[in-house]
Amino acid sequence: MQETRSTCPYCGVGCGVIIESDGHAIVGVRGDPSHPANHGRLCTKGSTLHLTATPEQGEQTRLLAPRLRSRRGGERIAVSWDAAMQHASARLHDIIVRDGPDAVGFYLSGQLLTEDYYVFNKLAKGLIGTNNIDTNSRLCMSSAVAGYKATLGADAPPACYEDIDSAGCLFITGSNMAWAHPILFRRVEAAKSARPDMRVVVVDPRRTETAQLADLHLAIRPGSDVMLFNGMLHIMLAEGWIDRGYIDAHTSGFESLMALAREAVPQRVAEVCGVSQDDLRTAARWFAFGADAPAPARAGTLSFYCMGLNQSSSGTAKNAALINLHLATGQIGREGAGPFSLTGQPNAMGGREVGGLANLLSAHRDMGNPAHRAEVAALWGVPDVPASPGKAAIEMFEAAAAGEIKALWIACTNPAQSMPDQSLVREALRRAEFVVLQEAFATTATAQFADLLLPATTWGEKLGTVTNSERRISRVRAAVPPPGQARHDWQIGVRLARALEVRLRPGRASLFPYDCEDAEAGAEAIWNEHRQSTRGRDLDITGLSWPLLDEQGPQQWPMPEGAAIGRPRLYVDGVFPTPDGRARFSAQPWQPLAEPTSERYPFSLNTGRMRDQWHGMSRTGQLGRLLAHESEPLLQVHPQDLQRLQLQAGDLVHVTSRRASIVLPVRADAQLAPGQVFLAMHWGGESLGGRGCAGQVLAGVNALTTPARCPQSRQPELKHAAVKVLKADMPWSCLGMSWLAGDEVLRVRDALAQMMSEFDFASCVLFSSDVPLSEAHRARSGVQFRAAAYEAPAPQVLQRIAELLRLDDPQALRYVDARRRHSRTLRQSHREGQSLLEGFLLCGDASAGQWLGDVLKGELSTQPYGRMLLASGRTPPRAAPAKARPVCACMNVGEAAIVQHLRSHGGTPEERLQGLKSTLACGTGCGSCIPAIKELVRGVPVPTQRMAA
Repeated sequence: MQETRSTCPYCGVGCGVIIESDGHAIVGVRGDPSHPANHGRLCTKGSTLHLTATPEQGEQTRLLAPRLRSRRGGERIAVSWDAAMQHASARLHDIIVRDGPDAVGFYLSGQLLTEDYYVFNKLAKGLIGTNNIDTNSRLCMSSAVAGYKATLGADAPPACYEDIDSAGCLFITGSNMAWAHPILFRRVEAAKSARPDMRVVVVDPRRTETAQLADLHLAIRPGSDVMLFNGMLHIMLAEGWIDRGYIDAHTSGFESLMALAREAVPQRVAEVCGVSQDDLRTAARWFAFGADAPAPARAGTLSFYCMGLNQSSSGTAKNAALINLHLATGQIGREGAGPFSLTGQPNAMGGREVGGLANLLSAHRDMGNPAHRAEVAALWGVPDVPASPGKAAIEMFEAAAAGEIKALWIACTNPAQSMPDQSLVREALRRAEFVVLQEAFATTATAQFADLLLPATTWGEKLGTVTNSERRISRVRAAVPPPGQARHDWQIGVRLARALEVRLRPGRASLFPYDCEDAEAGAEAIWNEHRQSTRGRDLDITGLSWPLLDEQGPQQWPMPEGAAIGRPRLYVDGVFPTPDGRARFSAQPWQPLAEPTSERYPFSLNTGRMRDQWHGMSRTGQLGRLLAHESEPLLQVHPQDLQRLQLQAGDLVHVTSRRASIVLPVRADAQLAPGQVFLAMHWGGESLGGRGCAGQVLAGVNALTTPARCPQSRQPELKHAAVKVLKADMPWSCLGMSWLAGDEVLRVRDALAQMMSEFDFASCVLFSSDVPLSEAHRARSGVQFRAAAYEAPAPQVLQRIAELLRLDDPQALRYVDARRRHSRTLRQSHREGQSLLEGFLLCGDASAGQWLGDVLKGELSTQPYGRMLLASGRTPPRAAPAKARPVCACMNVGEAAIVQHLRSHGGTPEERLQGLKSTLACGTGCGSCIPAIKELVRGVPVPTQRMAA
């Protein structure tokens, strides 16, 4: 057994992992106790990484060889890497010669390593001569970048994780940390437990698990953040709570901001934001002083923020308005204080460091600065780099849809799921003359549009570096060799560049002299070139090296030559990377939502994360156990709105925006305010589908979202769209669930997903057993296919579904009502004298699936039911165990077991929580479930002790 230290590939917390492998396959993973980001802890996603990297998973999902189609709609055939690169370079060369460099666009990913980013940035801007290179970081972090640069002068989070332990006030806004950054939230919980007098303010339209920890929850209306922050500043000014000494010594532009803040009177702010004036005042006081009341020395205020601020048509203004509060109160550049943007992807920071956006250059250089362009050109050995910013993500796809961009090269991202306004994105992919996708997984929605598929390495196989949210650079190391013909992303970029150089600059020395055969040496050489580009810049890492990272572990930047360690906090001396060394207040007025609700579209749709899933689910969606907490696509609606719309939980609804409509079930959610609905961002066309009234294929949540974007950051307003919700009365429905072998479950899921367009609504997901993980058969997985239609589909469609679910067994139980087009099929097995349900397909009336699904997932004996298993209706034919809501994904512990334990155990809330941990082990893994467990502890009464006789 071998152990390899590496980094988790999910969120920007940047947790260290130790990969266990046998030389050929990854067999385990655990948190690295020596890594300063997580100290050994992992969330549910990180702790199951090894389960997504098994050979049987890879055989079903991985892209293992280059595949090329000669014409649209044609079959892709496997080709050699040489043939693939020659074809790609010829196609790109012809387009560049005919239409110019800007007819090519590169769309990359925040999951790429810094070395991958660097090569493609150099390829596009240095060799081809186009700035049309952007990444999906545009969808999550570009407003944070623009906000930092507008105020502090550079894209550099000034605080560190250790500041949580000394902050007097934590101000969390636009972030459900408990789910999106769970390991960091564990540190927040620990700090609050150790120092109960620390104040926690959470700003979020929903009462999320994060908000449950708050001393003050400001449930603002969507899009009102700038008004809230300006209103807090108004109160600080009126009460004299600002730090005039800091403002005078270290900032500029405060007078303009004061004029704007004076207009944000508390009464107007309360009306716009939907909060009370008293709560507004409390938030302002706690933020200014880091404590309940003014004191001679201010305690620190640390703010955390994420997509609620970034994904907005006012994203830059929201970021800047929050940073204004830090500058006005001197809450920056010291322990426990500062504005801290939480990064959504593992290496969005590293990508920004090498200039991996259409408006950036290496080492935080500005594209509009001639001296900066000259520095980069000299480093790369090219005459110049383009001066005009390239097209940002959405603009790139708009240009492709309009016929301006002819070739799209996409790496490690899934725009056919993740980008807003999916009808436009898919039209762009169809219209582009040449689409290349380099990807590890062959099952993403974007893969179906690619003319050339190139197999890339993924976690456990890659090597290089990443930078996390606190500017900490960590090594990524390979534990196993790449499968098939997969190559590192930077190797693909280098091979393409060399093939293009022969055509674009024949006879000249290569600009890409990196060793592609010795991957470790090649990646280190790329990183060293990047390191040299940072010399003298705000992110100077010339004092860092790969050997030092190997010997001393992850390091923060800046770490210039001669420094012993990196700098944990920036701007301690009050000097900022601006021309005059002063931070700048940014006075930007509040603007309403780009798409306000109306009489026709009365609901505000909010999108966000699920606890155990990540982005488009190309990796996490491979595990049924990670879908136990949220098992299928659902629209969450306030109970009052459900009642007003005459809907019941589980009813299907049409959710319609100005761009598209999708169909899915509803669920009551009191965390929302009336008039707001919530839909998880993860549900794309791979798992949620159907067909519209005109026969068009439905494309998941982002068919609804708007391409409206922030004018400064060009980040889209993914967090809000105006929608209407109408009941979908589809008389015919079906539900199929079946256990399947591990080496076929993903293939069956993907085959069933291809059939979703046969119905007006359909969803296709994995599920897992409800049996606790201590049981021998804990790893069992199956596929669930749910559909509904206005008319019953053709019999052969249902026959195909039955075959895929392995329900065509002659011994299966069957009931058929041909006149009503109803049928029920069940397959059983017999083990140790017990009859167990292995799968079922209910067609016409699928309501019995509510209790049959519990019997199946609970692996319960079917003997008490007999042939009544074929009965229809929501009510089981005899008493059945109540469905247990999943709570702890790590230990597979449900609500029923927790409630049963609490009913027989008393003590203080903390004692009862510890009792659950020691007895059931729930909450002892990643801890993401602890807010839900605490809610149960509060809700289940302490048992009354019997009087002694």
